[in-house]
Amino acid sequence: MTANAASRFRFLPRTLRARLFLILLAGLAVAYGLSFGVLYAERTMSATAAMFRTLENDVATSIAVLDRTPAAERPELLEWLSRGNYTLALGPGRAGVPNTSRHGQEIAARLASAAGSRFPLRIEAIPGEEGRLQAHLTLSDGSPLTIEITPRGIMPVADWLPYVLVAQMVLLLACAWFAVRQAVRPLGELAAAAEALDPNAKTPPLSEAGPSEVAHAARAFNAMRERIAHYLEERVQILAAISHDLQTPITRMRLRADMADDSPEREKLVNDLREIERLVQDGIAYARSAHSSGEKTTRIDLASFVDSIAYDYQDTGKAVTVASRIDGIASTKPHALRRILSNFIDNALKFAGAAEIEMERRQGAIAITVQDRGPGIPEEMLAAAMQPFFRLEQSRNRETGGAGLGLAIAQQLAATLGGSVQLSNRVGGGLAAMVIIPEAKP
Repeated sequence: MTANAASRFRFLPRTLRARLFLILLAGLAVAYGLSFGVLYAERTMSATAAMFRTLENDVATSIAVLDRTPAAERPELLEWLSRGNYTLALGPGRAGVPNTSRHGQEIAARLASAAGSRFPLRIEAIPGEEGRLQAHLTLSDGSPLTIEITPRGIMPVADWLPYVLVAQMVLLLACAWFAVRQAVRPLGELAAAAEALDPNAKTPPLSEAGPSEVAHAARAFNAMRERIAHYLEERVQILAAISHDLQTPITRMRLRADMADDSPEREKLVNDLREIERLVQDGIAYARSAHSSGEKTTRIDLASFVDSIAYDYQDTGKAVTVASRIDGIASTKPHALRRILSNFIDNALKFAGAAEIEMERRQGAIAITVQDRGPGIPEEMLAAAMQPFFRLEQSRNRETGGAGLGLAIAQQLAATLGGSVQLSNRVGGGLAAMVIIPEAKP
């Protein structure tokens, strides 16, 4: 979207839910307002026409009754013949001015029609009193009659209608909110599923229930996830196959090198073959970690398990210590967990010469951290260090740079345990490699 287009919509809310709600509510409110306006206008015109018809009929009746009543009895009938919007008075009435308003002219036409040709009618407006009119006529015996008209306001709607309007607006708000929620919720679920996408994890597929469009999007997402998982599995299988097939020619080359005469070139060739063999073994290990080794989950005592790993290193003269222990049982795969911790410890020994192990509980999980005081990893490279074949040390020397698969293997193995791996730099220098695994339920 260009800057001009963005500026045109800057007044809209940022969320799609709020925008849809606002647009839908505004459209419904405008349509509802137009419908109410048309209804109000039609009722006003109908009420006005009914009022004029009633006024014409009542005035005609009143004039006819007074004309046929003896003059002495007429005063007694005036109050009885008067109505809420006009009164009758014998005599010439008040002095007025010519009527020029459109409303007055319409009333004059109605009264003239009611009086008929026998009683010529003159309409005047009362000065200072807007809307009040006087009609002057002369009865058959020559008596003057004044009709004072005070048209009352027309109320074409009932008093209870505003409450109904408020209730309808509340219903519109509720329906608009519900409709927007139904429309946006699948989008939020799709976004959450995309953020949590992990082809290697055995997570349930996205629900395909709902309207056809939502179900189609869910099916497309599930199919995409399956394709990604298939591509990753195919890639790992290719790596495993190549690594496995390379072992046979490498073995033959080593045998031929061992049978050759001693020379500096022979020694270099043997070292190169050993390096290639270690790289192949790392590739096979990574492929196995991606597909899990089929190891069964068992319950282990973590304190004893970590101590046994530390003792194995100490027996070979390595500086590996356990700084803190916790008592607890974990339901995990021991060989996979041992390989993860061994990888962390080997890295710590390689770059710092010593490793320190700490254990702690974290909200139903157990965190095992291997710490060192080595050079650490630059903050901007911590995430990249977990990727396969990523080497912080850019040299070709495997003794210093490695193959770049150790942390990737550890991450794959942690996923098979239902846990995760985290890297962080320590305050004062050094690296902390942590594996978090679920604690066994009692």
